[in-house]
Amino acid sequence: MEKTIAEKILSAHAGKELVAGDFAVCKVDFTFGQDGTSSIIIDRIKELGLKELKTKFCMVIDHSAPSPSEGVSAVHKKMRSFAREFKAPLFDIGCGVCHQVIPESGEVLPGSLVLGADSHSCTYGALGAFSTGVGSTDLAITLAAGKNWFKAPQTIKIIIKGKAPKGVYPKDIILHIITAVKADGAAYRALEFSGPVIDNMDMDGRFTIGNMTVEMGAKVGFMPVDKTTISWFKSKGVNPSKIHPVFADKEAKYEDALEFDISALKPQVSLPHSVDSAKPVSDLGQVKINEAFLGTCTNGRLQDLRIAAKILKGRSVALGIRFIIAPSSRLVFLEALKLGLVDIFIKAGGVIVAPGCGPCVGTHNGIPADSEIVISTANRNFKGRMGNPGAFIYLASPATVAASAIKGYIADPREFL
Repeated sequence: MEKTIAEKILSAHAGKELVAGDFAVCKVDFTFGQDGTSSIIIDRIKELGLKELKTKFCMVIDHSAPSPSEGVSAVHKKMRSFAREFKAPLFDIGCGVCHQVIPESGEVLPGSLVLGADSHSCTYGALGAFSTGVGSTDLAITLAAGKNWFKAPQTIKIIIKGKAPKGVYPKDIILHIITAVKADGAAYRALEFSGPVIDNMDMDGRFTIGNMTVEMGAKVGFMPVDKTTISWFKSKGVNPSKIHPVFADKEAKYEDALEFDISALKPQVSLPHSVDSAKPVSDLGQVKINEAFLGTCTNGRLQDLRIAAKILKGRSVALGIRFIIAPSSRLVFLEALKLGLVDIFIKAGGVIVAPGCGPCVGTHNGIPADSEIVISTANRNFKGRMGNPGAFIYLASPATVAASAIKGYIADPREFL
């Protein structure tokens, strides 16, 4: 039978043929937790009396790094102790965001089955892996058994055509698609992205789109494994002989196929308090902001910093605006330093914080006050997402965030390009 990518990967890990709708217990290749979820994982493993882990596992301290409180410090200490006891790799403070440092490590390969105790684990679909988020207890069970149960999802094909106009980036494209599909429009589906726009997109852009597939309810969003992917793996020191792409069969059965022509797309902004509310920035008027945030597992990568720095070079952040930049990893931070991007941000009036998630999840490094407005490159803008339910979060691309920081209100980046 002709199969989709999701059906092929789950079949290989179940040891039997599966089609959409089938349930199976599948071997899991790689797992991870972060400091917001690992404490429960550790507790469950201790309760199970586990002496060894049955699959690869790592932890990342990224959500509150460095620790902003005594309670968080206790969690970090607990994680470090567990990592030593079970000889589990630990990415400590300063390493960066889990969805950047784990791909950089070379542990996730095309065709692998990955579970992460974080909802944006779908990011690794950009590498051709079936990767999805689960709860901490499910993750602990996987560590105890080396397996977990899955329902093979239906697959929707998403074809992106045309050529991106000036000022339109992968973030604009995915915000537009999520708004069309809606927050639950792809619930428990796998997505296969294709088309000339994807074929010509760099890996940073593909990670951005893969990261946000969960915002329309999807389990995973696959990108094609092609020359761009192979080149990216080589740059991370992965031997090409380890890369075994999984492709959908020509006659694979899809639940639906959606086409998007982005030739006339304008820079997008998602309005509070939902992701699926994007509209052209030119339709907003002058929405004054208090804070601009560039970073996160969606848009804290090197290409994102480059885009923002190009706009900010020789310009200044508007008076009274807090502009916070969080590189997605130490490697990204170092490369940004070499390229002079950090100098541009600081001279413009920005503040660089340690690689990590902090402002995005509202743990520290930029929690807004009541009624304040934030323009952010993050993936979510729900009430309380940045630590204060009384604040208002708008989502946009790095270019739109940079332009807004300069203007002091949500601004169209095309003015600066």
